[in-house]
Amino acid sequence: MKQNRPGKNRVDVMAERLRAREKQLSPRLLAVARYIDQQRETVLESTAMEIAVANATSDATVIRAIQALGFSGLRDLKQTLRSWFGASLTSEDKMITTVSEVTSDVNSAIDFVLAGHRHACEVLSQPQNRVAMADAVALLSEAREVAIFGINASGILADYSVRLLNRIGLPAFSLNRAGIALAEQMLALQRGDVLIMMAQQSAHREGTTVVREAKRLDIPIILLTNATDSFFAREADVVINVPRGGEKGRIPLHGTIMVCLEMLILSVASALPQRTVKTMKRLQDFNRGLKPASKK
Repeated sequence: MKQNRPGKNRVDVMAERLRAREKQLSPRLLAVARYIDQQRETVLESTAMEIAVANATSDATVIRAIQALGFSGLRDLKQTLRSWFGASLTSEDKMITTVSEVTSDVNSAIDFVLAGHRHACEVLSQPQNRVAMADAVALLSEAREVAIFGINASGILADYSVRLLNRIGLPAFSLNRAGIALAEQMLALQRGDVLIMMAQQSAHREGTTVVREAKRLDIPIILLTNATDSFFAREADVVINVPRGGEKGRIPLHGTIMVCLEMLILSVASALPQRTVKTMKRLQDFNRGLKPASKK
């Protein structure tokens, strides 16, 4: 099965055109061209506007840069990049690869998951991540409300984390939909909030739109990611490195992100014990009131 890497004898059209034309490009067009060259996988999944946001420029400038490199447009560029990469791995490919490796016995599947979580816990416990965690908890402790962004599987984690945060007295809401539904969720964002993002390498439209609004409102961004060189990492105030596995074409693990989220939430609860205890007592009072009266 082909992986998302170029073959040894494949012609790198993008690199050749950049070398041949870079001296003719203006500084702004050259910056965009170099970004495209260095962030090829991200560009494959991005719109012209998303590339523009990543470079603090306009989508018109992105198109001019692409055309200055000899491509007719973004679609032509992407086709060239896909030819250079070869067939990329889909979620189906990753599942097939993983299952084919762990079907020999139950222990191989157990070991695969445990090894991924063990590695993630080792990375999360490293000094730089502990510092990032402390910075994140300091921001969360002062938040008016917490918005948690995640799409697809991460959207489920967002809802679960919102529930936990509300239980410790820190109001929270999810940003985990698409299209107009996400736009409606974003209406809740206000100054004084803190944004937790679960995002990887792809500068997708949902994520870049949320980041743009967070920046407009001066909302601090806490990013949980394994892509520490991504667009989102550059925009975030705090970056926590969370390995997810997925190497060699295998499926990523979402539980490692949940481990990080629970670390953050428990840390916030312990940093504000009075608020946590007060909220839990109110929760139990409400719960008792909702139970049917016992028959005597």
